[in-house]
Amino acid sequence: MATSQIQTVNTTADKAKLAAAAALVGVALVAYYALGKQGSLFQWLGLLAGLAVAVVVFLTSEPGKTLLAFGQESTKEVKKVVWPARKEAVQMTLYVFGFVVIMAFFLWLSDKTLEWFIYDLILGWKK
Repeated sequence: MATSQIQTVNTTADKAKLAAAAALVGVALVAYYALGKQGSLFQWLGLLAGLAVAVVVFLTSEPGKTLLAFGQESTKEVKKVVWPARKEAVQMTLYVFGFVVIMAFFLWLSDKTLEWFIYDLILGWKK
């Protein structure tokens, strides 16, 4: 049986950093709406600047560092994947399409056979 680990934010500094990051997201949203009269360029710059600062604050916390480590490990794993060549990918795609066509024909044929059997032979209904 696998045990799952639940990570919680334990240190006061990390809690403060996460609270500050959340507050900065709120400030960024307020700045977006407050700068409405200045033009859309200033609105978007205020929003993006606030969000960028919030992300930086988040990434300095322990959960942020864990997220960065996870991203780096994921990138390493993706680099290990052996991707199919173009010819192989096209070939597999054609196999899938062929299977779908054959399965569609089989299901249509089964449906029509059952329809004929039930409605015409058993019930005697003519269409």
